[in-house]
Amino acid sequence: MNLNSITPLVLTYNEEANLDRTLDRLTWAERVVVVDSYSNDATVDIATSHANVDLVQREFDNFASQCNYGLRQIETEWVLSLDADYVCSEDLVDEVRALPKNPSVNGFSAEFVYCVFGDPLRGSLYPPRTVLYRRAKADYQQDGHGHRVRIDGPVEVLDSPIYHDDRKSLPRWLDNQREYARLEAEKLQEEEDLSLQDRLRTTNVLGPLVVPLYCLLWKGLILDGWSGWYYTLQRTYAELLLALTRLDVYLRGSVGIEFDGNTE
Repeated sequence: MNLNSITPLVLTYNEEANLDRTLDRLTWAERVVVVDSYSNDATVDIATSHANVDLVQREFDNFASQCNYGLRQIETEWVLSLDADYVCSEDLVDEVRALPKNPSVNGFSAEFVYCVFGDPLRGSLYPPRTVLYRRAKADYQQDGHGHRVRIDGPVEVLDSPIYHDDRKSLPRWLDNQREYARLEAEKLQEEEDLSLQDRLRTTNVLGPLVVPLYCLLWKGLILDGWSGWYYTLQRTYAELLLALTRLDVYLRGSVGIEFDGNTE
C-alpha cells in the first residue's frame, strides 16, 4: 500500500505528556490531522511543531462526533486512526507498506502492547481495535465512555502491534475515571445484548473481584513487577468505581440512571 494514500487522524486534549512520541512515529505521512478539543497545555505547540501536522480545533461533545468530524477533514482514501498515546511500531508501518495497493478489505485491526511509563507489559485488558480503514466506508459510534468505528465491509487483522503508552499524570487519570464510570454505567443500563465481561460488571461484585486475578494470573502481569501491579491496580480501581457508581444510583432511589437492582 502506498503510504501517501493514508492520513493519520489523532484526537487530543491536554496530551503534552504523550503527543510528541506519537507524532515522531508518523514522519512517513505527508499529512497528519490532529483534532484538538481546545487544549490549555503545550499540546497545540507540540502538534504545530511537526511540519506534516494540520491542526483543527473543535469543542468536545463526545469521541464519536469528534472522530467523524476528523474524517471530514481527510481527503485520502485511507485513514489511520490513533489516540494521542498510541505509538506505531516500526513493524506495523513496514507491514502496512507491504499491503497490496488495493486491498480486498475495507479495514484492518491491530492488537496493542500496553506500556507503563514505556515498560511493555506481557498482556492487558485492552482489546484489538480497527485502526486502518477506507474513509468512505467508516462511521464512528459512541460506546460507553469510548467510541467504536463501524466499517462497511470486511476487516482483516494486522500481525504487528501498536504500543499504548499513556504517561499523563495520575490525578488526570483519576479525574477521567469518574466520568468514564458514569458513561459505562449508562451503557450497561441501556444495552440489552451485553458481552460476558459486561454481564459480570452488572453484578456490581464480580468485576472488581475477577479483574485483579485475571490481570495478575491469567495475563501473567505478576511477572512484570511493579509495572504489572500498577496496571492491575488501575483496572481494579476502574471496576470498583463503576460498581460504586451503579450502586450509588440504585441505593439513592433511581437518581439519574434508573437501575432495577437486578444483579443477574
